[in-house]
Amino acid sequence: MGYSHVRMELDSRCAIHLIQGEDTSDHQHAAVIDRFHELLRRDWDVTVSHIYREGNKNTDFLASRGHQLYIGFHFVPVTDPALWFYLLYDIEGVSESRLVLNEG
Repeated sequence: MGYSHVRMELDSRCAIHLIQGEDTSDHQHAAVIDRFHELLRRDWDVTVSHIYREGNKNTDFLASRGHQLYIGFHFVPVTDPALWFYLLYDIEGVSESRLVLNEG
């Protein structure tokens, strides 16, 4: 789509370590991780960072919905009422409290 700067926010530190790591050939999800590596090697600037799921409710909703679907590509129409609800939630900056005991 012609993007030159991409920001990828993940709520899993483990996933971040896997896609930023070197050799994951023996990992059970090596094919998926290798696909991420291919995407990161493209001619663009990609920033990968951790975000708590409360910081992006729309993405959290889509990820939760994805667990209910078979593996593959899925198109979610922007007319989906739940998408609009969470998009407004993010735009308005609605926040939730979260207790973080250990960042490490």
